[in-house]
Amino acid sequence: MRSRTLTLLAATVSVGLVLTACGTNSSNSGGTGSNSASSSAPAAGGGASGKVGVILPETASSARWEAFDKPMLQAALAAQGFDADVQNAQGDAQKFATLADGFISSGVKVLIIAPADPAVGAAVEAKAKTAGIPVINYDRPSLGGSAEYYVSFDNEKVGQLQGQAMADALKDKAGAGVVQIEGAPTDNNATLFTNGQDSVLEPLFTSGKLKRIQKQPINDWDNQLGGTTFEQIFTANAGKVDGVVAANDGLAGAVINILKKNGLNGKVPVTGQDATADGLMAVMRGEQYMTVFKPIKEEAEASAKLAAALAKGDKAGADAIATAKLHDPKNNRDIKSVLLTPTTVLAKDIKTVVTQGYVKATEICGGDLAAKCASLGISG
Repeated sequence: MRSRTLTLLAATVSVGLVLTACGTNSSNSGGTGSNSASSSAPAAGGGASGKVGVILPETASSARWEAFDKPMLQAALAAQGFDADVQNAQGDAQKFATLADGFISSGVKVLIIAPADPAVGAAVEAKAKTAGIPVINYDRPSLGGSAEYYVSFDNEKVGQLQGQAMADALKDKAGAGVVQIEGAPTDNNATLFTNGQDSVLEPLFTSGKLKRIQKQPINDWDNQLGGTTFEQIFTANAGKVDGVVAANDGLAGAVINILKKNGLNGKVPVTGQDATADGLMAVMRGEQYMTVFKPIKEEAEASAKLAAALAKGDKAGADAIATAKLHDPKNNRDIKSVLLTPTTVLAKDIKTVVTQGYVKATEICGGDLAAKCASLGISG
């Protein structure tokens, strides 16, 4: 695998899924530089032991953290021989710091953190470093921090998939108006999603093939705020909205609720991310045009393998896993990284997500969707 640098600044889609066993719920980190993704990480070998502390960011914005990340991290860390303690800070910076202090004082072998606030993450990393505990940034980096390893996705590619999907959906509607409902401005992943979208959409806006109505980040990835914000934009534009690039499935659902109030659900294409059950159902209903699948199982397994190598002091083994790089401009350093590949999910791709075990058919095929699931060959 090639190692390339992903630059972080504050500022034809493949639909085939390569799965090993879907989030925003996603997200999960900016710039206009190129992104490099490694599709999988080599095994570092098991035989680790001891406790690993994991702190996830919240549950309000996305179903992914509890539905996917927590159980997959627990399983992956257990497979490496660890006792995994996976906690969630619920969007509370003080709780995040308190959980970290507890893990550090208890002497965990490795600390894995997905910081909602990079500054809080950086402070935790400084304490862990003093205690001699290695830290892995999971899904989100702590810009300005000291963690040596980062595991996530090619997040600019996520945005490119969303932007290309919108371009495809509106290709026959010249001058169509597009709204972009983005993630939290403090989350660098959200910045990368936006940059990826813009790499596809800006040329179309410039040429006049499409028109940007408004681009709006949503603090804390707050779905309710996303819905009210979109409604204000929709109203101010007299209801003339032809497409909505929503950064994840949670925000997409909030947008769809507003469109439904105005009789436009299923008529205005909406993007998403994380392949959550709600997102997949919306795609099957035709209310959401697409979602983005991110192989969280691979993310969890790569993190566990890194943890095993670090717990054994095997830096060479860890470096063999993290072959990509993420540039942190706040302290001008490269973070050794695993960057996994996201893929587009249209209705025809949902069966693969189900058969690989990321979502159960029983979660998405009830009621009005029974016939649709049958037509897509989804059962179980």
